[in-house]
Amino acid sequence: MGENRPVTSTNLNIRIDGSAGAPAPYEQLRTQIADAALGGRLPVGHKLPTVRGLAEELGLAANTVAKAYRALESDGVVETRGRHGTFVAAAADSAAREAAAAAQAYAERARRLGLTHEEAAAAALDALRARYSA
Repeated sequence: MGENRPVTSTNLNIRIDGSAGAPAPYEQLRTQIADAALGGRLPVGHKLPTVRGLAEELGLAANTVAKAYRALESDGVVETRGRHGTFVAAAADSAAREAAAAAQAYAERARRLGLTHEEAAAAALDALRARYSA
C-alpha cells in the first residue's frame, strides 16, 4: 500500500460474516487485521482507520471496532498513540511485549499456586528446554 493511500476496509479486504455460527464480529476484525499486519500487507508504522470510520465502513458498532483494536493492542499487533491514532506495531516489539505479558501471567499464577521462586523458575526452565530441544 502506498504511503498516501488511506487504509480502508476495502483495501484491507476485511469481510465480516454475520451468519449464525461465525465468530463474533470483533474477533473476525481482530483476526483479519492481525493477519494483514503479520503477513506484511500492513507495514510497521502504518496508520489504521479511526474506530468510527472503520465502524461506518463495515456497518459495525464503534464499540465492536474499539474492542478489536484493544485486543490487537493487547496482543502487541498495534499501538495507540493518543489522539494521533492507531498504528501497526513492530513485530519484534510485539513478540517481546507478548513474551513479557506471558511471563508475568505465569509468575502470578505460580505464586497463587504456592510455588517458591526456585520451583517456579525450574518449571519454566523445564518447559523451555522441552520446547526448544524438540
